[in-house]
Amino acid sequence: MTNFQKQLFQADQFDTALATASDSLPLFKAALSDAANLIEQAYYDGTPVAEIVCGRAWMIDQLLERAWSQHQLTSEKSLCLVAVGGYGRSELHPGSDIDLLILFRNKLSAQTEQHLSAFITFLWDLGLDIGHSVRSEAECIQQAEADITIATNLIESRLLCGEHSLYDDLITQTGSQQIWSSEEFFRAKLTEQIERHHKYSDTAYHLEPNVKTSPGGLRDIQMIGWVAKRHFGAQNLHELVEQDFLTEAEYQLLMEGQDFLWRVRLGLHLLANRKEDRLLFDFQRQLARHFGFHDTDMALAVEAFMKRYFCTVMELEQLNEMLLQHFEEAILLAKSEKQPITVNARFKNNSGYLEAHDADVFKRHPFALLEIFLLLQQNPFLKGVRASTIRLIRQHRHLIDDSFRANLGNRSLFMEIVRQPRGITHEFRRMNKYGILGRYLPNFGQIVGQTQHDLFHIYTVDQHTLFLVRNLRRFFIQEHADELPLCSQVAEKIAKPHLLYLAGLFHDIAKGRGGDHSQLGATDALNFCINHGLSRYDARLVAWLVEYHLLMSMTAQRKDISDPEVIHEFAHKIGDHTHLNNLYLLTVADIRATNPKLWNSWREALLADLYRSTRAALRRGLEHPIDRNELIETCQQEVRMLLAAHQISNDVIDNFFEQTDDEYFFRYSVSEIAWQIQCLVKQKSPLEPLVQVRSCTERGGTEVFVHDESGEHRFAAITTALEKMGLNIVDARIITTHTNRTLDTYIILELNGEPIENSDRLAQIEKELTQVMRENSAPDPDINRSTPRVLKQFPIPTHISFSYDDSNNRTVLEIIAADRPGLLARIAHVFMQLGIRLQNAKITTLGERVEDVFFITDDNNSPLSNQQQCARLQEAIINSLESSQG
Repeated sequence: MTNFQKQLFQADQFDTALATASDSLPLFKAALSDAANLIEQAYYDGTPVAEIVCGRAWMIDQLLERAWSQHQLTSEKSLCLVAVGGYGRSELHPGSDIDLLILFRNKLSAQTEQHLSAFITFLWDLGLDIGHSVRSEAECIQQAEADITIATNLIESRLLCGEHSLYDDLITQTGSQQIWSSEEFFRAKLTEQIERHHKYSDTAYHLEPNVKTSPGGLRDIQMIGWVAKRHFGAQNLHELVEQDFLTEAEYQLLMEGQDFLWRVRLGLHLLANRKEDRLLFDFQRQLARHFGFHDTDMALAVEAFMKRYFCTVMELEQLNEMLLQHFEEAILLAKSEKQPITVNARFKNNSGYLEAHDADVFKRHPFALLEIFLLLQQNPFLKGVRASTIRLIRQHRHLIDDSFRANLGNRSLFMEIVRQPRGITHEFRRMNKYGILGRYLPNFGQIVGQTQHDLFHIYTVDQHTLFLVRNLRRFFIQEHADELPLCSQVAEKIAKPHLLYLAGLFHDIAKGRGGDHSQLGATDALNFCINHGLSRYDARLVAWLVEYHLLMSMTAQRKDISDPEVIHEFAHKIGDHTHLNNLYLLTVADIRATNPKLWNSWREALLADLYRSTRAALRRGLEHPIDRNELIETCQQEVRMLLAAHQISNDVIDNFFEQTDDEYFFRYSVSEIAWQIQCLVKQKSPLEPLVQVRSCTERGGTEVFVHDESGEHRFAAITTALEKMGLNIVDARIITTHTNRTLDTYIILELNGEPIENSDRLAQIEKELTQVMRENSAPDPDINRSTPRVLKQFPIPTHISFSYDDSNNRTVLEIIAADRPGLLARIAHVFMQLGIRLQNAKITTLGERVEDVFFITDDNNSPLSNQQQCARLQEAIINSLESSQG
């Protein structure tokens, strides 16, 4: 008994009090309460976490044994109480379930059932989180045969009270000689782990990872222990060292990793005051402080803490993979192994896995640390790397030093990996997992496990980078051509895909260093390319892509790309088709690799529109910018041609054109103008409000067209109504005709980022907006929808800036703020109160943060002319948004 256990439960004092207590429940509750307080104090005082976790299990043992005896169950024959699950391993965190099996040999008597019922009720009254089952020995055997989970629970069970022989019989009857042979057990548990990892997209790198069940989490360590017990009869993981499945250093890494995850999990349970295995934003900052991290100029404390977490689970994931590979070789392949086939002088194919010829291969030939990945690319029939060789790679990766990186042969090998027509995604991932990629590219090693504490970047920087390279690679694979057809078409124009892969590899490599990561990364990329034998042109192209990898997305999301001058300016920055094609693919791949929820049909259409407009500008020649009059004339001619098929006369069309300004033809496409005219022609009462909705338009979202008498509250009324319906507005275009009628469109999406396709939902939008227009009253901007939990963890101060768009004679208002329900409705309400007219809006939500751009004028259609006007608008917006956060 340890000193900590003695403090947790003073048996003599408890037993003395129990002997004279008329009601034992308060005594048991007091013992639990005292232990809980001591555990919390011990955790924050730095007591080794293993002592706490095992100590709590021991303390619960003491209480259960006494409760069992108190309920007259000790004298019962052919009955026992068994700890299973984590409790069976003698591991209990403060909020963990206490899993129990009440085992009996024959039918229970009525009196025994009554005593057991009172026992279980007593445990519930104590407030213990009990998970229990009452089964006969035969039922246990039958269910263990049918369910691998039950069989696993019995493997790590232990007897608490009752008949030893009954428990021993059960363990014998459910052993590997009777049910679930070692081979069957391993296959089932491996399948179980694969399915569990799939639920997390096969990565531990999530914003709020599960400490227990995510890849690299505690369950992966338990998986190793289950197989070791079942096949080798090992009572603890250290016995795997004695059987040469683990080295002592690897065992220490495994234990250190478990200790760290236990500390995190125990902290989560204490902070949440319940079982909570998700590393929620609510607790990340507090845990970072407890683990001794502090904010610095380079990183937040919480980012440093999460990097420690992700580096730990990455190491555990590697050990898990290596050990399971060892187990597969020992359990499944040992009887069927064929004679290894020589691949080259350094490696052989052993049952489909690449294996080093001997333990000194990497010592004699350090270049083989890269060659092995090239061989896996060139031999697709190989399933992976032999466990013993994974260990050799880990043991020799220190050989990748400055002299290794300077070696021309090694540089050529790395470039061969990048240039291969297949396997680059898998091998970059494998190189990162085995620690080779970060060794060969030390700056890449610095971003391994690095996080950004926000809702926008949901992966670590290294994982995001590898996802980006995967996305790029898919553009060049024919079987994925239907995913993003335009990207696949553009990819066919790329002569050197490996340059794009390198740009992807380096685009975020300088994050966390301070300064502009795009510029710093461009310098790294240029030096790398020159040192690896690329031409000056190719090297400069890669560096340019890294430096300007955000240019296209920023232009699409923050500027009015319907403006020909914006397109001409952007085309000037791009320069030629080669840079445009590469940047477009890099931009799409980057956004999709940042956050799967970020990519939607609207962003796809937005980027495609910018790409096509820029391509047209480059074809026309930068010295020949588009003539605005020519553009308008061409647009009008194409509209007439489209509408001729609908028997709409030129007189009707020309009359419509006469009511609009030139700006109208820049803001809407030919098909959009034709659709609007058709809607107006079909309108039965021209003076009545008209609302038309169509799904999946060329702009990638559901389009709402509103035609009504112009009014100062129209924008506020519509945005409020749409947000109350639970819809996201991503784009707004506001046009007023010479007859003071609106030609406004809104691009909307469901909250999940998808266009609205359900006909009933579309009809509801039309009906409710029409009613809003008819009421013709000022809206209430309050949206009765609570702010999601995660958004509350990211308080972002509202930042407002103004600039002047001289070519269009208007003010550009940019707002950066914390996302919340009803934000756009409140901004629109301020516009209404101050007489601000909106021409165009670009609405962008990036996780917890919104970056909205509004193109505005005053009520005389002039830009805001003085600082006083801007200051008044800024103050009103900030006050409105702050009041919405309560």
